[in-house]
Amino acid sequence: MVSGVYEACKATVGITTNITAAYQEQILECIASSNASSIDSFFLIYASSLVFFMQAGFAMLCAGSVQKKNVQNTMLKNLLDACGAALSFYSVGFAFAYGGSHDEGNVGKTTFIGTSNFFLMGVEDLMFWMFQFAFAATSATIVAGTLAERCQMPAYLCYSLFLTGFVYPIVVHAIWSPQGFLSAYRSDPLWDSGFIDFAGSTVVHFTGGCTALIATYLLGPRRGRFYDHRGKKIIRISQSNARAQQCLAGSAISITGPDQSSIISISAVNTTLAAASSCASALGANYIIAERRTGEGEFSLKVTMNGCLSGLVAITAGCAVLDPWAAVAVGFFAGLVYLITSNLLIRARIDDAVDAIPVHMCNGAFGSLCIGFFAHPERLELVYGNAEHSGLIYSGDPLLLGIQCCGALCVLGWVTVLMFPFFCVLNYFGMFRSDILNEISGLDASYHGARHLDIDTVDMELVQSLRSTKNSSNRFSRSSAEPNVTVYTQATLPDASVESG
Repeated sequence: MVSGVYEACKATVGITTNITAAYQEQILECIASSNASSIDSFFLIYASSLVFFMQAGFAMLCAGSVQKKNVQNTMLKNLLDACGAALSFYSVGFAFAYGGSHDEGNVGKTTFIGTSNFFLMGVEDLMFWMFQFAFAATSATIVAGTLAERCQMPAYLCYSLFLTGFVYPIVVHAIWSPQGFLSAYRSDPLWDSGFIDFAGSTVVHFTGGCTALIATYLLGPRRGRFYDHRGKKIIRISQSNARAQQCLAGSAISITGPDQSSIISISAVNTTLAAASSCASALGANYIIAERRTGEGEFSLKVTMNGCLSGLVAITAGCAVLDPWAAVAVGFFAGLVYLITSNLLIRARIDDAVDAIPVHMCNGAFGSLCIGFFAHPERLELVYGNAEHSGLIYSGDPLLLGIQCCGALCVLGWVTVLMFPFFCVLNYFGMFRSDILNEISGLDASYHGARHLDIDTVDMELVQSLRSTKNSSNRFSRSSAEPNVTVYTQATLPDASVESG
């Protein structure tokens, strides 16, 4: 391999005879450049693997949060997220996000959407596509757990393709492309600073979380989640007995450039500290709250793991531009944000099976806003080459905080304008919510032909009664999951706690 690189560099330099000292220097520079490129490519493969491995964590989390009769369905949806995201991001998504970003004719321009490199035509750095695809798949799969146990497969496939093929790429273009109007990588960034999101608090997590909130609001809660069949409130919801989450970080695209080692090092340190801090704050705060309510504290595994994930989401935006003490502070408050917003969702009767909305949407926005307070001027200069406006506590200048607020609102508006009508159309044509019979008997049996279920996991008398009185329409709205709506008449009804997982 060394010989091959050496000979290739000799040919590049144009040496055909004796090697002089000047030629030797040129050859060494060529070899160093080639090695740096190979190291960067390997690093991108490694980083892409770390980001993509979150898919396994999401799959475990979803499987541990649903009833046995829906495990196959939720696992398949997580798998299809990755497959659908790969195809849509390959065909049009990457082109909309980065198409023409590095063309000479586009330097200094501001564009709404990429217009070239469809189907990766003309893309030289294919590893960059792989790296960006991993983020796109992560954004799409955030919604999987939120809609667990009640969403039809066709609707899920349509949403996944639409999000990763158009909605998400436009957000990426606006914030990460050199031509994006919010981008901090532009030659003339917005208000001399641009929107700071190093690794995706807003681009990935907030986008996916907003979509999840819209979808679950329109879809309605699972049967038995907040009310039993008589319309009586269920005061205490039984928690699922198995939860797991894998979250790994890898967000830099190079390891050999100037100051890259410093950027990667501080990113790793801040990510670790934020996760630890949020884990401790969520666990401690939940223990105190439980003790005040019931007289006995509770060390909740669910809260601990989601609290840890909340810190990871919140620090994503500023992991490279914050000091370690600031990362601890961000993580501490992220754990509290998770607890507060999770309880607010329950009060609003919005059914999020895996707490994806508090973790990803709320802490994605929170992490982006923290940049406005804690961004260190020297680290901003190191990463973006611009420290005109730094965090409020360093400069007393609120402009960066204002930029972060505007950026988050722009993303919220974009996702809402597109995804709300999209899910409304699916719901109108009866393609969104699963049929009530399928929901009760289990989506594994309804969609995947599963025959492994224990007979006592499904009320067969209820299923038979529903089959005989089933309405020809398959539409299902939020109101059918709320109290005072008669869905069926049956003397023997399932225990609400069975369906409240």
